[in-house]
Amino acid sequence: MSARADGGGPELVVVCGLPGVGKTTVAETIRERVPGNADLLRTDIVRTDVVDDPDYTEDELRRVYDELFSRVDARLARGESVVVDGTFKRAMHRERARDLAAQHGATFRLVRVECDEDVVRARIAARTDDASDADFDVYKLYKEEFEPIEQPCITIDNSGSTAQTRECVIDALY
Repeated sequence: MSARADGGGPELVVVCGLPGVGKTTVAETIRERVPGNADLLRTDIVRTDVVDDPDYTEDELRRVYDELFSRVDARLARGESVVVDGTFKRAMHRERARDLAAQHGATFRLVRVECDEDVVRARIAARTDDASDADFDVYKLYKEEFEPIEQPCITIDNSGSTAQTRECVIDALY
Protein backbone atom coordinates (compact mmCIF):
# COMPACT_ATOMS: atom_id res chain seq x y z
CA MET A 1 0.00 0.00 0.00
CA SER A 2 1.17 3.47 -0.63
CA ALA A 3 1.05 5.95 2.19
CA ARG A 4 -2.33 7.39 3.00
CA ALA A 5 -3.27 10.51 1.16
CA ASP A 6 -3.23 12.47 4.43
CA GLY A 7 0.33 11.32 5.08
CA GLY A 8 -0.02 8.77 7.82
CA GLY A 9 -1.94 6.38 9.96
CA PRO A 10 -2.17 2.63 10.08
CA GLU A 11 -3.46 0.45 7.28
CA LEU A 12 -5.37 -2.82 7.31
CA VAL A 13 -5.11 -4.86 4.14
CA VAL A 14 -7.16 -8.05 3.91
CA VAL A 15 -5.97 -10.54 1.31
CA CYS A 16 -8.74 -13.06 0.71
CA GLY A 17 -9.50 -15.99 -1.57
CA LEU A 18 -9.77 -19.74 -1.73
CA PRO A 19 -7.11 -22.12 -0.41
CA GLY A 20 -4.18 -22.60 -2.77
CA VAL A 21 -4.71 -19.47 -4.88
CA GLY A 22 -1.55 -17.82 -3.59
CA LYS A 23 -2.83 -15.42 -0.95
CA THR A 24 0.41 -15.61 1.01
CA THR A 25 2.51 -14.63 -2.02
CA VAL A 26 0.28 -11.60 -2.57
CA ALA A 27 0.14 -10.73 1.15
CA GLU A 28 3.93 -10.87 1.49
CA THR A 29 4.34 -8.60 -1.53
CA ILE A 30 1.93 -6.10 0.00
CA ARG A 31 3.53 -6.31 3.45
CA GLU A 32 6.91 -5.41 1.94
CA ARG A 33 5.43 -2.17 0.62
CA VAL A 34 3.26 -1.00 3.51
CA PRO A 35 5.02 1.85 5.31
CA GLY A 36 6.03 1.20 8.91
CA ASN A 37 6.89 -2.51 8.93
CA ALA A 38 3.40 -3.97 8.80
CA ASP A 39 2.76 -7.30 10.47
CA LEU A 40 1.50 -10.21 8.38
CA LEU A 41 -1.15 -12.27 10.15
CA ARG A 42 -2.22 -15.54 8.52
CA THR A 43 -5.35 -17.44 9.50
CA ASP A 44 -3.37 -20.64 8.84
CA ILE A 45 -0.99 -19.70 11.67
CA VAL A 46 -3.78 -18.48 13.97
CA ARG A 47 -5.64 -21.76 13.33
CA THR A 48 -2.65 -23.78 14.62
CA ASP A 49 -2.64 -21.61 17.76
CA VAL A 50 -6.38 -22.11 18.35
CA VAL A 51 -7.24 -25.59 17.02
CA ASP A 52 -5.27 -28.78 17.64
CA ASP A 53 -6.63 -30.85 14.75
CA PRO A 54 -8.59 -28.69 12.28
CA ASP A 55 -11.82 -30.00 10.80
CA TYR A 56 -12.74 -26.65 9.21
CA THR A 57 -16.06 -26.48 11.07
CA GLU A 58 -18.09 -23.32 11.60
CA ASP A 59 -17.11 -23.32 15.30
CA GLU A 60 -13.42 -23.48 14.37
CA LEU A 61 -13.93 -20.73 11.82
CA ARG A 62 -15.52 -18.51 14.47
CA ARG A 63 -12.73 -19.17 16.97
CA VAL A 64 -9.98 -18.53 14.41
CA TYR A 65 -11.49 -15.25 13.21
CA ASP A 66 -12.22 -14.06 16.76
CA GLU A 67 -8.56 -14.58 17.65
CA LEU A 68 -7.39 -13.04 14.38
CA PHE A 69 -9.48 -9.91 14.94
CA SER A 70 -8.21 -9.66 18.51
CA ARG A 71 -4.64 -9.58 17.17
CA VAL A 72 -5.53 -7.08 14.45
CA ASP A 73 -7.32 -4.85 16.98
CA ALA A 74 -4.28 -4.80 19.28
CA ARG A 75 -1.93 -3.82 16.47
CA LEU A 76 -4.20 -1.13 15.04
CA ALA A 77 -4.70 0.26 18.56
CA ARG A 78 -0.91 0.72 18.72
CA GLY A 79 -1.01 2.53 15.38
CA GLU A 80 0.59 -0.39 13.53
CA SER A 81 -0.35 -1.47 10.03
CA VAL A 82 -1.46 -5.05 9.40
CA VAL A 83 -1.75 -7.29 6.36
CA VAL A 84 -4.09 -10.25 6.90
CA ASP A 85 -3.98 -13.42 4.82
CA GLY A 86 -7.08 -15.64 5.02
CA THR A 87 -9.95 -16.99 2.99
CA PHE A 88 -12.49 -14.52 4.43
CA LYS A 89 -15.18 -16.65 2.76
CA ARG A 90 -17.87 -15.06 4.93
CA ALA A 91 -19.00 -11.53 4.10
CA MET A 92 -19.43 -10.84 7.82
CA HIS A 93 -15.67 -11.34 8.34
CA ARG A 94 -14.82 -8.93 5.54
CA GLU A 95 -17.27 -6.40 7.00
CA ARG A 96 -15.84 -6.91 10.48
CA ALA A 97 -12.35 -6.17 9.16
CA ARG A 98 -13.56 -3.00 7.42
CA ASP A 99 -15.37 -1.88 10.58
CA LEU A 100 -12.31 -2.58 12.74
CA ALA A 101 -10.16 -0.45 10.45
CA ALA A 102 -12.72 2.37 10.65
CA GLN A 103 -12.77 2.18 14.46
CA HIS A 104 -9.04 2.84 14.48
CA GLY A 105 -9.01 5.41 11.69
CA ALA A 106 -7.01 3.01 9.54
CA THR A 107 -7.06 2.82 5.78
CA PHE A 108 -8.78 -0.40 4.65
CA ARG A 109 -8.21 -2.30 1.44
CA LEU A 110 -9.60 -5.64 0.36
CA VAL A 111 -7.61 -7.71 -2.12
CA ARG A 112 -9.11 -10.85 -3.63
CA VAL A 113 -6.71 -13.42 -5.07
CA GLU A 114 -7.92 -15.71 -7.82
CA CYS A 115 -6.20 -18.52 -9.71
CA ASP A 116 -6.99 -21.10 -12.38
CA GLU A 117 -8.28 -24.27 -10.72
CA ASP A 118 -5.72 -26.53 -12.44
CA VAL A 119 -2.92 -24.35 -11.05
CA VAL A 120 -4.50 -24.49 -7.57
CA ARG A 121 -4.71 -28.29 -7.71
CA ALA A 122 -1.02 -28.53 -8.66
CA ARG A 123 0.08 -26.02 -6.01
CA ILE A 124 -1.83 -27.76 -3.23
CA ALA A 125 -0.41 -31.14 -4.28
CA ALA A 126 3.12 -29.70 -4.22
CA ARG A 127 2.89 -28.09 -0.76
CA THR A 128 5.54 -29.04 1.75
CA ASP A 129 6.27 -27.41 5.09
CA ASP A 130 3.40 -24.98 4.60
CA ALA A 131 1.31 -23.60 7.46
CA SER A 132 -1.84 -24.37 5.48
CA ASP A 133 -3.15 -27.89 5.71
CA ALA A 134 -6.11 -27.22 3.41
CA ASP A 135 -6.27 -29.83 0.67
CA PHE A 136 -8.14 -29.73 -2.63
CA ASP A 137 -11.32 -30.99 -0.93
CA VAL A 138 -11.23 -27.94 1.35
CA TYR A 139 -10.69 -25.77 -1.74
CA LYS A 140 -13.81 -27.25 -3.38
CA LEU A 141 -15.87 -26.87 -0.19
CA TYR A 142 -14.81 -23.25 0.28
CA LYS A 143 -15.48 -22.53 -3.40
CA GLU A 144 -19.11 -23.53 -2.83
CA GLU A 145 -19.34 -21.57 0.43
CA PHE A 146 -17.49 -18.36 -0.57
CA GLU A 147 -19.96 -15.50 -0.23
CA PRO A 148 -19.95 -12.82 -2.94
CA ILE A 149 -17.83 -9.74 -2.36
CA GLU A 150 -20.08 -6.71 -2.46
CA GLN A 151 -17.61 -4.08 -1.35
CA PRO A 152 -14.84 -2.47 -3.37
CA CYS A 153 -11.86 -4.76 -3.82
CA ILE A 154 -8.80 -5.24 -5.95
CA THR A 155 -8.59 -8.60 -7.74
CA ILE A 156 -5.24 -10.22 -8.43
CA ASP A 157 -4.91 -13.20 -10.79
CA ASN A 158 -2.17 -15.43 -9.41
CA SER A 159 -2.25 -18.09 -12.13
CA GLY A 160 1.19 -17.21 -13.47
CA SER A 161 4.65 -17.06 -11.99
CA THR A 162 5.57 -15.43 -8.69
CA ALA A 163 7.28 -12.62 -10.61
CA GLN A 164 4.14 -12.01 -12.69
CA THR A 165 1.99 -11.94 -9.55
CA ARG A 166 4.30 -9.53 -7.76
CA GLU A 167 4.22 -7.24 -10.80
CA CYS A 168 0.41 -7.45 -10.88
CA VAL A 169 0.21 -6.53 -7.19
CA ILE A 170 2.54 -3.58 -7.58
CA ASP A 171 0.65 -2.33 -10.66
CA ALA A 172 -2.75 -2.67 -8.95
CA LEU A 173 -1.91 -1.22 -5.55
CA TYR A 174 0.99 1.20 -5.93
